Amino acid sequence: MFPCRESPTLMRRLLPALLLLLAACEAVPVAAPPPGEPGRTESVQSRAERATRQFVEVASAVEPVAERECRRVTEELNCDYLIVVDDRPGQEANAFQTLDDQGRPIIAFNLALIASVENADELAFVMGHESAHHILGHLAKVEEDAAIGAIIFSGLAQISGADAASVRSAEEFGASVGARSFSKEYELEADQLGTLLTLEAGYDPLRGAEFFLRIPDPGDRFLGSHPPNAARLAVVRRTVSAYRSVN
Repeated sequence: MFPCRESPTLMRRLLPALLLLLAACEAVPVAAPPPGEPGRTESVQSRAERATRQFVEVASAVEPVAERECRRVTEELNCDYLIVVDDRPGQEANAFQTLDDQGRPIIAFNLALIASVENADELAFVMGHESAHHILGHLAKVEEDAAIGAIIFSGLAQISGADAASVRSAEEFGASVGARSFSKEYELEADQLGTLLTLEAGYDPLRGAEFFLRIPDPGDRFLGSHPPNAARLAVVRRTVSAYRSVN
């Protein structure tokens, strides 16, 4: 994810991503620029309008590609994507994939992430990456990994004679460990498929993956949820090279 996954129970106020960025946005002119610096007088509203147009254009291009690939590889998943904007203020830049109560895949972007991308290719790459998580069934796999971890750790606590509170703590810790056990692999898989979705939608994933050059590098921490940025860039480059060799 970019940078994390959220469950349905944590979703709040996810609104359809059509002109949402313009809501309650007033034109606030910037101070006049010095001579020779055109464009600095752009208002908050004009920047919001441009970001909104870009978001809608990218979503309109990526969504049908993701839905087509989803339907091609599986008959079990709901492939009717809903792309939304999370407008809660004061959040760090983030995008994530989740499901609604009927199993419909939701791709959510918050305003900070939309504002942080430097071009349409970056936005398309993030959207392709999150769409890939659903196609690859990663949400269900993480839940299964968490359940296995919870069972193992709580069982060990019970065998050791721990009290009920300690068993519950072990269960929670085990779920956390289990959920992170394969998360790096899932992220790299989503990067690979997301690269292909980005290409098929008409965007450049190599340019899009430059997003990784600006976000903090998680390194290779034990049980960290995300792989090193260098590993993710390498996957994108290999995938693009393989794609172009056969197309």
